[in-house]
Formats: sequence, structure tokens, C-alpha cells
Amino acid sequence: MRELARLLSYLGPRYRRDAILGIFIVIVETSLEMFIPVLMARIIDDGIAAGNAALIWHQGALMMACAAAALMLGLGYARFASRASIGLGANLRQAEYEHIQELSFANLDRYQTSSLVTRMTTDITVIQNALANGFRPMVRGPVMLVMGLVYAVALNRGLALVFAGILPVLAVVLGLITWRVAPRYRTLQDTMDELNGVLQEDLTAVRAVKAYVREDHERKRFGHVNRSLADTATATFGTAVMNVPAFQASMYVAATLILWIGGHKILAGELQVGELTGFMSYVLQIMNSLMMISSVFLLLTRALTSVERVGQVLDERPVQALPASEHAVVEVADGSISFRDVSFRYEEDAEEDVLSHIDLDIANGETIGILGGTGSGKTTLVQLIDRLYDASAGTVLVGGHDVRDYQPATLRAAVGFALQKNVLFTGTVRDNLRWGAPDATDEQMLEACRVACADEFLDRIGGLDADLGQDGAGVSGGQRQRLCIARTLLTHPKILVFDDATSACDMATDAKIRANIAQIEGVTVIVIAQRVVSVEGADRIIVMDDGRIHGAGTHEELLAADEIYREIYQSQNLTDEEVRHA
Repeated sequence: MRELARLLSYLGPRYRRDAILGIFIVIVETSLEMFIPVLMARIIDDGIAAGNAALIWHQGALMMACAAAALMLGLGYARFASRASIGLGANLRQAEYEHIQELSFANLDRYQTSSLVTRMTTDITVIQNALANGFRPMVRGPVMLVMGLVYAVALNRGLALVFAGILPVLAVVLGLITWRVAPRYRTLQDTMDELNGVLQEDLTAVRAVKAYVREDHERKRFGHVNRSLADTATATFGTAVMNVPAFQASMYVAATLILWIGGHKILAGELQVGELTGFMSYVLQIMNSLMMISSVFLLLTRALTSVERVGQVLDERPVQALPASEHAVVEVADGSISFRDVSFRYEEDAEEDVLSHIDLDIANGETIGILGGTGSGKTTLVQLIDRLYDASAGTVLVGGHDVRDYQPATLRAAVGFALQKNVLFTGTVRDNLRWGAPDATDEQMLEACRVACADEFLDRIGGLDADLGQDGAGVSGGQRQRLCIARTLLTHPKILVFDDATSACDMATDAKIRANIAQIEGVTVIVIAQRVVSVEGADRIIVMDDGRIHGAGTHEELLAADEIYREIYQSQNLTDEEVRHA
């Protein structure tokens, strides 16, 4: 019931009104249809048997009127049900998408991207279809069952006793089928997650697949997941449809028993033909209603699985507490940064910290280089600056205030990130640059491109109006990095973080970009790099090892005192002769 209540809450006032009107229309439509067998019984017993033509015409006209009214009401129901189901799907997608935007990296790390895509598409489509296809039988089935039983008992109580033996059997059968099929629906959706994950990975890495001639391997991998989905779906729906033969068998047994008992009653003069005909109509109505209820029950079972999966995302509470609006710091004063005994782990139950007891002060306008081996914690350290993650222990200060005292939008507007693997969106160069500054003029964008050395190729690809294609497929890796640096510069941040952001650029371009950025005054610059030459001109260089600060100082100081830095420097500056003798 909680999941159903959650579902209905996303209808909103407009679509809730459509749903209520749809329910009312179905009830009236069903009531009119259920009254038709009563009229038919009167035509046979009181009209045809007595030769009363006036009664036949009168009752026939009423039947036609009821049928016509039911038809018109059915058209009205279709309109309201369609609007309600489509509106519910749209509201759920919007709510889930907006909620995902509010989650931190720590929240999103719990879900695979393919799973989030499935929950926003397939799962919501299942919910939407359940309402669209199940709306009418969901209301019509119970109304038909109750009214059919009432009319059947009113016509003949003795014959109605047949249902007392049939209904409990059907209830047990439906319960067993539901018990078997409910967990399989979750497995089905999980398998869909896996299929989407493989497909997304293959399409994203299609160049690598072709470069390594691994098409056959990926074809087999996809075929395995695809077959798994097909087998799971076959087992799931094969179990679900078992309700059809069970209910058909019950219908035939009930009809046979009623005809047998009714025939004897007619021969004994205890029952009229019209009464038995009308009763048989209600038998069919009741059995059809039970079929509807069972189908809707199974439809809801699958839909509730999807509701639960969507609800898991909607129930995900951001792990980062936000300050109250009236107490939040509204502006980042400068680019000073302080790490005070900071430790961090991605999971609370992790055995070891990724960062351990970091103490570091960075002055406003200072240029800091960070070096270290893979897994030393370089990227994790800078991600704490704008609260992509929160420190597990200790405090991170920016502009003299704890980063937790800022609203995320305020803090992140002051911190610009240029990453090794950046994202360019479908559109033109201008469209992508304006992600950094929506109101930027062409002159400002061209200046940012000059600083990032993107002006060197901009004219060749078509200028600011050049179409970059999906994910920036129209430019090389180095060009992509330079455009992303230009986009970051347009935000005019107080802190600039370059996380191996020029790794795809040649040494000359790397040096030129560094020289251009060094001319920007009042901005704190943090450069994470693999090459010593990229950071040797920094005011200070931080050497990290195993999540700790191993050394800090200028290039000359570290060469003299830090063995890790000296080892990195020597490995990158050995001559060919030295390499052969090493």
C-alpha cells in the first residue's frame, strides 16, 4: 500500500482529477453493462414467452440505450486514463531526474549508470503501461464481480452456490502464481540493467573495440546477456500466464455445473429459460471479472517492482548536509584553501582511508603542483575542495570558511575543474563554452580560447560555430582538453584545478598553456600532473604517497630532500644511455 500511495502522489492535482473522473466513468459504464442481462431475461420470460411485443420493443430500446451510453462512457474513460498514465510517467521521470541532480558523488557511486537509465526509462514505462492498460480492468473487475454476484444471487440463490466452491480455488491459484512470479520481476529488471550496461559500454568504447578487433568477443558478450534477458523474461511471463488456463478451466467447470443444475431445475419447473440465460450471462461476467482481476494483479506485481526500484532512488537522501539558507555563507572571499587533519574513505566500512591526516595550507593566488603515483589520493584530495565528496574526518576550508557552510552552488561556482577526461556536449563550440558562462560574448570566448591555446585550431574546425558532434567526436583528445580548459576559464573561478588536464597535449602546448595561466592574477591554481615539467615552476609542489603528504617544497628543495620526487624526476629525465645502463 505504501508503494501505491507513493505512486498516486505523483499524479499531481491535474492528473489526479483525470484519474478520479476515469474511475467514476468506468463504474457507471460497468453498471450499465451489468444491467443488460436483467433486461434480456425480461425479454425472454415476459416478452417472448407471453408474446408481448410492446415489452420486447421497450426492453430492447433500453438495452440499446445502455449499450450506447456504455460505449460513449468508454471513449471518455480512454481519454482520461491516457492523460493520467502519461502524466504520471512524465511526473515520475521529472522527479527522479531532479532528485538525481541533488545527490552527491557518494550517493551516485551506489548505482551503475545503466541502472539509473533503466529506472528512468524502462521502469517508469512499466508503471505508465500498468496504469494505462490496467486502469479500466482495475476498476471494472471488482465492480463486475460484486454486481455480478449480487445480480446472480438475486436471480437464483441455489445456482449462485456454485461460486462458493470455485472462488476459493481461484484465489489459491492466483496467490501461488503471484508468489512465484513476484521475485522474478525484480530479476528481470536487474537483467535489463545488465543489458543496458553492456550496450552502453560497447557503444562508448566502440573505437577501442574496433582498434583491438574485438567485435566477435563483444558480440558474444552481448549475446550472452541478451539470451539471459530472454530466458528470464520467458520464465517470468511463462509463469505469469498460467492464470489464463486456470481461470478458463474454472469458467468451463462453473458453466457446466450451472447448465447441468439449471437444466434439471427447468425440467422440474423450478426455473425459467430466461432466468437461466440471464444467470449464464452473469456467470460469464463474473468469470471475466476474475480474469481481469488476476491480470491486473500480475500487472501491478510487476509495476510495484518498478515502483520500488524508482523509489530507491527517490528515497536516497543526500549524504551531504546543507546549511540552512539563513546561515549559509553567500560568497567565497578568496581562493585560500586549508586542509586540517583531513582523512577520507569512500565507504564508511572501508578497511583503510584513501586520505590520512592531511594538513595543508594554500594561500590565495598560490600555484600548487601535486605529484604522486597512481592511487596516491591526488584527485580525491582536490575533490574535497568543492564538496564533490565530504571529508570523513577533519575540516576543509575555502576562503576562510568550512566548505560545509556554503551552499554547493556558491562553492562550486568559485572552483573551476579541468579534468583529464572532460565532457563535451552535442552542439557547437559556442554552446559548449557557454556552459561556463551563459552570457559570455564572442570576444570573451575567443580570449579564453587564446589562453587555453584552443585558438590554434579553432579556425580550422569552423570557429565558434563548429559542430563538435556527440561527446566532442569532431575534435582530437588534445583539442578537447583545450576547449574544456577554455570553458573552465570562462567561469572566472577563484580556484583553478587542473587534474592532468593537458595530458593529451604536446610539451610545447602544455608549457604555453601554463605560461598563459600564470599571467592570471589573484587565482589559486592547483595542477595535478604526471610530468614533473608540468609542475616544476609552481610555488610549491606536494608529493603524495599512499594517501599522505610525503613531501612539500619547491622543485629544488624536493630534488634535494624527497626521494620519491627525485625518483620521478630522474625516471623522466634519463638519457638513452642511462636507460640502457639502469
